Amino acid sequence: MKLKDITLENFRNYSALSLDFDPGVNLIVGDNAQGKTNLLEAVIYLGSGKSFRTQKTGELIKLGAEVGQLEGNIFSQERAQSLRWLLFPTARPRQLYLNGVKKKTAGEISGVLQTVLFCPEDLMVLKAGASARRKMTDHCLCQLRPNYEAALTEYTRILEQKNKILKDRYENPGLLEILPEYNTRLCQVGALLISYRARYYEGLFQHAKKYHQLFSGGKEEFSLQYRTVSTVDDPFAPVDVLTGQLQSHLESHYRAELESNQCLTGPHKDDFDVSLSGLSLKAFGSQGQVRTSAISLKLAQRQLMASQTGELPVLLLDDVLSELDPGRQDFVLNQITEGQVFITCCEPGRFTKLGKTIEILNGAVK
Repeated sequence: MKLKDITLENFRNYSALSLDFDPGVNLIVGDNAQGKTNLLEAVIYLGSGKSFRTQKTGELIKLGAEVGQLEGNIFSQERAQSLRWLLFPTARPRQLYLNGVKKKTAGEISGVLQTVLFCPEDLMVLKAGASARRKMTDHCLCQLRPNYEAALTEYTRILEQKNKILKDRYENPGLLEILPEYNTRLCQVGALLISYRARYYEGLFQHAKKYHQLFSGGKEEFSLQYRTVSTVDDPFAPVDVLTGQLQSHLESHYRAELESNQCLTGPHKDDFDVSLSGLSLKAFGSQGQVRTSAISLKLAQRQLMASQTGELPVLLLDDVLSELDPGRQDFVLNQITEGQVFITCCEPGRFTKLGKTIEILNGAVK
């Protein structure tokens, strides 16, 4: 999967831009606030119709412009393809074209241009609370396994209904009579989520540990541990076994749930831990170690996506070099050469051994 070129009109701070890209490494350099991240955002939007920075289309269009446009040529799915977006600052619906044919939804271009992004905000995933890590897990698994997305949607719906029963039972005590039915279904669907997650984390770990070993020159051993409810002693067990173990855990929390008016246990509390050479990354990791661990996870995610489609997604690394020692910087710049890669950097004097350097100044190529 390769993005051959991109053309922007009135997108963020770009009035007009046309760029050809290298099929390997593309190093995008320039000072802060010149438009490097905006260019990565354009690549992601071209392939997905989504921004990782805003949900408001109007914010993507240059101030004062009546229309914004993104267009690109891609080689994927064993053929040349083109994508084009027209964006409007008003309530007028955006327009999407695939190979010159107008499409109704972004879902119709799925797989044409897939991307994996690392940005500074991803560092917080490994340092923040469990909800951020679950969100990252769910985002990737929903792309890899459509059945997982359906199960996650159902689990969320049942969980919300159960919590409502627990809160409304004071006004309607009879609601507690149907609570066992919700618990049973919650455990059945929850067992599916645990089964999917266990296999996903295993694949993620196997790829990520190889990348991190290269990053650290073999000095650090990367490990990842999936944490779910305590009664699940083997998350790879058959789904019916997991269901029974979840039910046992729920039953032990029955009184506590009545007192708190909420469901206290289940895969909606899941988490994973990363450690380096036996030490918790969250508690003891340096900024450089956190950064390279996060990048290793992104590279692993990319490999898992490629295993499903047969094509490596385009890799986008935003501000990845800061706080890395020279050895790890060299690995990023000169060793991540598999597939197409875009790397932003604030150091104009830094060049890769392979690929192309693009210098950005105030929304234009210098």
